[in-house]
Amino acid sequence: MLYSCKLKSVCHLPVIYNKKINTAGTSNTDVPLADPGMYQLDITLRRGQSLAARDRGGTSDPYVKFKIGGKEVFRSKIIHKSLNPVWEEKACLLVDHLKEPLYIKVFDYDFGLQDDFMGSAFLDLTQLELNRPTDVTVTLKDPHYPDHDLGIILLSVVLTPKEGEHRDVTQSLRLSDVHRKPHLWRGIVSITLIEGRDLKAMDSNGLSDPYVKFRLGHQKYKSKIMPKTLNPQWREQFDFHLYEERGGIIDITAWDKDAGKRDDFIGRCQIDLSALSREQTHKLELQLEEGEGHLVLLVTLTASATVSISDLSVNSLEDPKEREEILKRYSPLRIFHNLKDVGFLQVKVIRAEGLMAADVTGKSDPFCVVELNNDRLLTHTVYKNLNPEWNKVFTFNIKDIHSVLEVTVYDEDRDRSADFLGKVAIPLLSIQNGEQKAYVLKNKQLTGPTKGVIYLEIDVIFNAVKASLRTLIPKEQKYIEEENRLSKQLLLRNFIRMKRCVMVLVNAAYYINSCFDWDSPARSLAAFVLFLFVVWNFELYMIPMLLLLLLTWNYFLIISGKDNRQRDTVVEDMLEDEEEEDDKDDKDSEKKGFINKIYAIQEVCISVQNILDEVASFGERIKNTFNWTIPFLSWLAIVALCAFTLILYLIPLRYIVLVWGINKFTKKLRSPYAIDNNELLDFLSRVPSDVQVVQYQELKPDPSHSPCKRKKNNLG
Repeated sequence: MLYSCKLKSVCHLPVIYNKKINTAGTSNTDVPLADPGMYQLDITLRRGQSLAARDRGGTSDPYVKFKIGGKEVFRSKIIHKSLNPVWEEKACLLVDHLKEPLYIKVFDYDFGLQDDFMGSAFLDLTQLELNRPTDVTVTLKDPHYPDHDLGIILLSVVLTPKEGEHRDVTQSLRLSDVHRKPHLWRGIVSITLIEGRDLKAMDSNGLSDPYVKFRLGHQKYKSKIMPKTLNPQWREQFDFHLYEERGGIIDITAWDKDAGKRDDFIGRCQIDLSALSREQTHKLELQLEEGEGHLVLLVTLTASATVSISDLSVNSLEDPKEREEILKRYSPLRIFHNLKDVGFLQVKVIRAEGLMAADVTGKSDPFCVVELNNDRLLTHTVYKNLNPEWNKVFTFNIKDIHSVLEVTVYDEDRDRSADFLGKVAIPLLSIQNGEQKAYVLKNKQLTGPTKGVIYLEIDVIFNAVKASLRTLIPKEQKYIEEENRLSKQLLLRNFIRMKRCVMVLVNAAYYINSCFDWDSPARSLAAFVLFLFVVWNFELYMIPMLLLLLLTWNYFLIISGKDNRQRDTVVEDMLEDEEEEDDKDDKDSEKKGFINKIYAIQEVCISVQNILDEVASFGERIKNTFNWTIPFLSWLAIVALCAFTLILYLIPLRYIVLVWGINKFTKKLRSPYAIDNNELLDFLSRVPSDVQVVQYQELKPDPSHSPCKRKKNNLG
């Protein structure tokens, strides 16, 4: 069994076959290999010499992986354009026994493509002398071409026996494969992709359909596709987390989208963040290498302390001075101070009960992942326990009050990726401050319960005015989202959802037509009189006033107990069917390799599937705005409609159109790099669709899990 002291993102790799190793130091054959004690292996990755060239320019971008027992335990940084890289990186590994050798693999990094293999070797741990620093030189070989000279890697290693009492202390360092990555950052890199200039034509029509990929460590971003242009205008903004104090390298590649076949490579470039000053916006015009054209970007580096992890004994809101400072920071008097800083979120992850047994021993090794947009923090792992106690406090800065807090419980598995145990999604606006609550864990689709509950205590403090203003700008995009895949159930679900939205309009048209046909004389007479009155007295301000009356009518229906909102069992049933299909697809995925042969058809179907989803979601969001699904947004709509009604009533339409036109024509002159957005669509993007309403519904816990509730003052 292996534990790592240095947290790195990892992936599963094939078995390595080695050919040669040169090791300094005497043999350690006196050490009994069956000794149950633990050893600490301190490794310093020094440098490489005469490595293989894998890139067109006769160089490589090498990095090194260490593996023990088939499991990756360390990954070095990438040294760009060098065959004699110098790393000088240290790793601390805790090893249960010395039978498994340390495998060393070297790769050439190729962004957007599969990394090239540069050679491998292994280090026999039984040959190391205890408590003695040893310089090691390993010769890299390719098992398929054993005669090729691929260079050498120089290491310094120290093997130290650890007493048994250290085992429990070091266990908290074990994290699952998928989640072994650094999660506290030192700053934020804000990037605005402005435009491309004179890009290379990749299509037969002399144009391209360009998009851009960005990568900083494990963080990735993909821009939208701009069809049929060599001078695309993107105007997209996104943020990366900066984990290293010294900066890092952002890899940028430009691609041409081709339906039904592999996308064409246009060019690449890089941004060295260590060369940029902080707290300042830099305009960069980057020449694309291995291609043609330029990319224009704005890059800003800012210091950040937006997240933290602590034990329950260290609690920001329990300290009167810190609590007062936080309340002051988000008071109504500080409306225009840092509009991006909307609020403060504190999450106490206390414990879980009755979790699913994921191991053959009838136990699990659970740990918890807490996510808010792109902020992602982890608890430690509690081993062999179905009722773990974490007692951790996580704090986040809120940039959008309409964000959803996701808490996922996994079972750590040393031999493969973590097993899913359960998940809850909690919209920030639905949180009751200071209440310790048992949340029933849901399945991956968030449609039904799974085994176990998790106890959380959450506090949200935010500035309502800032939150309202932020509602009218685009939502933050997530770095890593699941790839869209073709699903007949998902396609059917989206078609039915869109059909229901269209049927509302069709039924309204039938109702109006029935008034024309005088099917009900009383109704037709009333409609005729109303038509004459409205047309004769119509003013433009009556349109928002009508919407305002609809919102008010639904509000009074709700508070009077005559709620006309119905639980969407149709969507729930479809989601459950979709989950069953996903489970079946996971089991049969290896048998469906032929799907790659009809990639073009699949891509078209996925596009149709996504369009149906967007259209259906748009109609559902409008409905849910008037249904008071999210009261905060409905109240915001009332304020906006009141303002529009008053403006249209008091100000002639020509002046309103004049102001609107002047603003549109001068916007680019006043702010050349402003990102285009539509405030109405940004508002609707915060309203949940019917699918999201089902996913965010809180399940009722089993009475045996009713927690002891503790109330505080509501801070929101």
